[in-house]
Amino acid sequence: MNRLTWRLATLTEASFETASARTLVFDVPDWPGHLPGQHVDVRLTAPDGYTTQRSYSIASAADGNRVELTVQRVDDGEVSPYLTDTLTVGDPCELRGPVGGWFVWRPGLVPVTLIAGGSGVVPLMAMIRARHMLKNQTPFRLLYSVRTPDDVLYADELRTRSRDDRGLDVSYVYTRQAPSDFRRPAGRIMVSDVNTHAWPPGFLPATYVCGPTSFVEKVADILVALGHDTRAIRTERFG
Repeated sequence: MNRLTWRLATLTEASFETASARTLVFDVPDWPGHLPGQHVDVRLTAPDGYTTQRSYSIASAADGNRVELTVQRVDDGEVSPYLTDTLTVGDPCELRGPVGGWFVWRPGLVPVTLIAGGSGVVPLMAMIRARHMLKNQTPFRLLYSVRTPDDVLYADELRTRSRDDRGLDVSYVYTRQAPSDFRRPAGRIMVSDVNTHAWPPGFLPATYVCGPTSFVEKVADILVALGHDTRAIRTERFG
């Protein structure tokens, strides 16, 4: 079966990461496997035959027919409210993929910087999980910009992995409300954040940036200003 053929998947697990973001685990027959950083298309069909589709990053490392997505609800969206509020375990859903070959991590010798804005952490989490599954020792640094502590996706898992996965460092930027014991005041990501928490350009890191368009453009500009090689910066944006 071609990877761009629609497959009828079944929802097997579902849980909320935050009040507005839900993780969905699908069983996808004949799934060809995927690389961390790839995405799928999700198609919904109404009783009257109307169809609509959206693309969502894969959150899981390759694991047989199991495909995990984390969907952030967009209140006026056509697809995300159904996936976060209506779809229940046992329901079918059409998926197509995997899609994308540029924004992917393949194990190598260079250190990796991951910079996420909001739900842009999803494909980066797939990279962190793949690293763990492969028992890979590549040094990873994740810099995660999020509005408040309550908006952090995978909060418990990131806390555990940053403690137990050797070579993985996790840092946060809170843009609206920071924890009371957090040294950095709330505010948007700045040059000092990237300079402190990303690998320096002299280490020749591979850098992955994902988030809203304005966030990705700002971070990319910061990275270039700090001397990073544009050819080693890979970006994925939405909104």
